[in-house]
Amino acid sequence: MRPIQLAPLAFSLAAASLCHLPPASADEGEARYFKGNTHTHSLWSDGNDFPEMIGDWYRERGYNFLVLSDHNTLSRGERWMKVADVEKRKKAIGKPVLDKYLAKFGEDWVELRGEAVAREVRLRTLEEIRAKLEKPGEFMFIEGEEITDRFENREVHTNAINLAEPIKPRHGASVREVMRNNLLAVREQAEKLGRPIIAHLNHPNFRWSLTAEDIAHVLEEEFFEVYNGHPGINHEGDAARGVPGDEAIWDLANTLRLSSLGGQPLRAVATDDSHTYHGGDIRPGRGWIMVRAEKLEPDAIVEAMRAGDFYASTGVTLKRVAFDKGTRQLAVDIEPAEGAVFTTQIIGTRKGDEGDPAKIGAVLATVEGTEVRYTMAGDEWYIRATVTSSQAHADPSFTGQKKQAWTQPIW
Repeated sequence: MRPIQLAPLAFSLAAASLCHLPPASADEGEARYFKGNTHTHSLWSDGNDFPEMIGDWYRERGYNFLVLSDHNTLSRGERWMKVADVEKRKKAIGKPVLDKYLAKFGEDWVELRGEAVAREVRLRTLEEIRAKLEKPGEFMFIEGEEITDRFENREVHTNAINLAEPIKPRHGASVREVMRNNLLAVREQAEKLGRPIIAHLNHPNFRWSLTAEDIAHVLEEEFFEVYNGHPGINHEGDAARGVPGDEAIWDLANTLRLSSLGGQPLRAVATDDSHTYHGGDIRPGRGWIMVRAEKLEPDAIVEAMRAGDFYASTGVTLKRVAFDKGTRQLAVDIEPAEGAVFTTQIIGTRKGDEGDPAKIGAVLATVEGTEVRYTMAGDEWYIRATVTSSQAHADPSFTGQKKQAWTQPIW
């Protein structure tokens, strides 16, 4: 299949002078940061709780938006599930899932039929749940799907965000073709319906499926998970296998795109990929994005992400991320946290170093404290910032994990 190249984005962070505002309440039309998770599973696929229970968990903890991204399905239509199967998925000692559900939402909301082993519960649709949980300006759902595909033994999972119709996996004759075909399906729906829809590539090291070269060559790919909270996705890579971690994959792909392929760098998200809500190890609350937009509406959030006006986090809050075109200076202001010391690494690849793997994604500068300033020398293919706190992650997915935040590339 002949690849279709992306048209240049109308907005580039590198071509803008930005003044970002802190994540506080704002007047109508004034941009602010909104917190959200774009990778979540429920009983509609392989999660182990009801979607409204999951939505309530995120809402109660200060999230502003949530994407329910079940495998190859949207939360639509009539779906009944045996109560016994619901309880079997929990895989943890404690109060039954159905009892928790009834206690939270009541008998008037929970629909049951049948008796004993044949007893079933209806899974509520997203539209029903919206009416129950959404509050304008505070919390909303964005409809999504994890398009779950593969080539031979290599997994290719892509989250499509702000969908209106389900997308069936398109498959392909190579891993890159599978990636491209599914991204083109997302684009086709966006063009047909006239709405902004984005897609991010998930967990490239899951079952060691995707290389930086694969990701770089599929120029239709605009977004990628630099952090995924599932402990089994091999976030740190494996030196013995010669496989880099997710952050290094990001730098390798971006360097290859800019230096050789005429493409644009990937923008990065952090997500939960949550599946288990009653214990278990694939829990919610580990990674998220902060999106700067004027309104808490699906289209506004997606358009801000397309413009690169967001950052990824696992616990560090940024008050401001700005790039001044005139001075070529990146400014990052970090929200202080009691007892925390912040170290920011300015990461990038200098022109001429793209042929040396040891110099790709190099540390160009290190800054201590909550105020970070870096002026581009002009010989960088791109730069970005990784902010690391001295504090441990509240619920780590790998050994030694610290709270972090990642800004988007400037090129």
